[in-house]
Amino acid sequence: MAEPSAATQSPSVSSSSSGAEPSAPGGGSPGSCPALGAKSCGSSCAVHDLIFWRDVKKTGFVFGTTLIMLLSLAAFSVISVVSYLILALLSVTISFRVYKSVIQAVQKSEEGHPFKAYLDVDITLSSEAFHNYVNAAMVHINRALKLIIRLFLVEDLVDSLKLAVFMWLMTYVGAVFNGITLLILAELLIFSVPIVYEKYKDTSKTPWNRKKKGRISTWKPEMQQLLKHHLIVITLLLVL
Repeated sequence: MAEPSAATQSPSVSSSSSGAEPSAPGGGSPGSCPALGAKSCGSSCAVHDLIFWRDVKKTGFVFGTTLIMLLSLAAFSVISVVSYLILALLSVTISFRVYKSVIQAVQKSEEGHPFKAYLDVDITLSSEAFHNYVNAAMVHINRALKLIIRLFLVEDLVDSLKLAVFMWLMTYVGAVFNGITLLILAELLIFSVPIVYEKYKDTSKTPWNRKKKGRISTWKPEMQQLLKHHLIVITLLLVL
């Protein structure tokens, strides 16, 4: 009678051991994004790694180029900024093309066009891909239209009042900042606050670790002071 009981217990043990194995890929590895599984860790992980400076060169390039673009738009018109960018790009490509042509003429080599590898790349957009992008965009457009109609035609009075109060507060924000200034401020905060928080946060005090008398703070005192001074300096620089 002992053998059947052992036989009946063995499937449960094997199933429990086999059920524990699939959870490893979705678990939190050191290089993966927090609270994201393997399937959803796509563009969200890329943005997470970007704002947390996982790759310093990549983040520095993105941060530097976007900040220069925004500062240029704050000082010059859009037409001037676009024209200068195109001129700078053409200057680099034409100079490189002439340089390679001179080198080939001197060395009497037949390497061909220096950008031939990029010229041969197929960048045509197929109709199927175009329709997929359009369908994905239409979902968001229809959702936005429904939200606008619901708010402006007062389907819910509370939501419409919230929008009115928010727009009233934005009039005061618009009196101090313009759109480009707000974008510059948002970029500086996005690329600075997460890395400062990660550096100075107290790992022993996480949101799920709570005392019996209430929730404890997850921010160190020196981090609060650092972020406060950081925000004050950025705001003063943009206002002045």
